[in-house]
Amino acid sequence: MIKGSQLQKTLVVKKWNNEFTRFVIVGALNTANYYLFYVLFYNLIGWHYLSSHILSFFISMVLSFFLNVYFTYKVKPTLSKFLMFPFTQVVNMSVSSLLIYLFVDLLHINGNIAPLAAVIFTVPITFIVTSKIMKR
Repeated sequence: MIKGSQLQKTLVVKKWNNEFTRFVIVGALNTANYYLFYVLFYNLIGWHYLSSHILSFFISMVLSFFLNVYFTYKVKPTLSKFLMFPFTQVVNMSVSSLLIYLFVDLLHINGNIAPLAAVIFTVPITFIVTSKIMKR
């Protein structure tokens, strides 16, 4: 029979070991990777915020693929999954680009903050689309 504290530990482990939680962890790492490139291009090189966003997005997408394959979904990476993975990001890219544009140009939110705010809206959508591709 499982005691109360042991049951709590088991539930916590299950909670932290599910796909969505792993997806969020990978997303946080990927967001940090993306944001480092974004700040480099936007602040240090002086590129336009949308150019910085798009290039940073594509760079971080490659890392995201491998983290999602090996850590989130624990599936075998294949060339077809790698080639399909960018399609999972089309919605993410479209929504995040639109949100960043709205935040910066219409709401006058700082260009350094706007990409982080956009992530809040795109994570659940991206999880659903990505899981369908990776689990094929």
